[in-house]
Amino acid sequence: MKKENCKRCLMNTGMSDVKVFNDGTCSSCRQYFSEIKRVKPAYYDSLESLLASIRKNKSKKYDCIVGVSGGVDSSYTLVKAIELGLKPLAVHMDNGWNSELANSNIKNLCNKLDVDLYTHVIDWDEYRELMNCFFKADVVDVELLYDNAMIAVNYNLARKFKINHILAGTNHSTEGIPMPSEWNWFKFDKRNIKSIVKFYNGPKLKTMPTFGVINYILDTYLRKIKWIDFLDHIDYKKSIALEELVKNYNYKPYEYKHYESVFTRFYQGYILPNKFGIDKRIVHLSAEVLNGDLTRDEAVQILSKSPYSSEENLNLDKKYFLKKMKWKESDLTNYLSRKKRNHDEFKSEKKLWNNLVRIYSYRKK
Repeated sequence: MKKENCKRCLMNTGMSDVKVFNDGTCSSCRQYFSEIKRVKPAYYDSLESLLASIRKNKSKKYDCIVGVSGGVDSSYTLVKAIELGLKPLAVHMDNGWNSELANSNIKNLCNKLDVDLYTHVIDWDEYRELMNCFFKADVVDVELLYDNAMIAVNYNLARKFKINHILAGTNHSTEGIPMPSEWNWFKFDKRNIKSIVKFYNGPKLKTMPTFGVINYILDTYLRKIKWIDFLDHIDYKKSIALEELVKNYNYKPYEYKHYESVFTRFYQGYILPNKFGIDKRIVHLSAEVLNGDLTRDEAVQILSKSPYSSEENLNLDKKYFLKKMKWKESDLTNYLSRKKRNHDEFKSEKKLWNNLVRIYSYRKK
């Protein structure tokens, strides 16, 4: 069946759960706009009540945690937290793939804001072998390893310092287009990680933290730790935020979203398109079109170009990836040629999560 393209954003019917209606708009962008009315209040009626709740925190040194990756969203969250009079602990997770630019951005920001930075470093040999297990499994979401560990680090530190609010750069403005379900995996799936690693005789998880459904329930409902999409509480415009970061904090921008990590850049710019036929820029650019940062024509023009600004930069990243992973060129070729496998071919917590969500929704009604 021929794919239908949305006339308002870049999504199309070749993606799961995307439907194009008679007026030419799609289910994804309709959902984007309908969710705006819900996400702005988020957990609180106003920004003032959120700030008041954060300031009641029991910890005297810090009243919130802000996870920082070096990207625009998380960097601006830290800036606004300070401007609004909060006392954040900046938290970063280093999995061995940080670009020099990301490290520089984080350092400049924390120094200028005079904010304490905690960096959790995962042993590189351990992390490389964990990644190799995921590559052997041929599953789509290799970055589940990083995303899950990043979540775990933030919650672990919230418990340690008795902090009840984690302010994240996740937001509806730049991330309100839902990712097609076959493009990534459930991020709280500790069981999936351990199942894949065990199946391929991977290393013990010594420095790699993990986070599962039970962890979420205990931290959210027993310990009352809240994960806040902080930028949904303010009038957030990414283009304006970037200008402010560049002007005031010597911030250096990246070419595309999440390119602060060398692996993410190579994964999204080369591995996903060549092995899985996925270009995540479609989702990211669609959000920028809907929030007014780009016109649709401008987004289409960007999408028509390679995810890499030059063949030279691609080759540099490929060479770096092969050396760091201890792969040969033939290993990469073989990996790209193999058929993909689904995450749920391994043990998973996703079904448990879906069942709990259904029960919660039923009881709420």
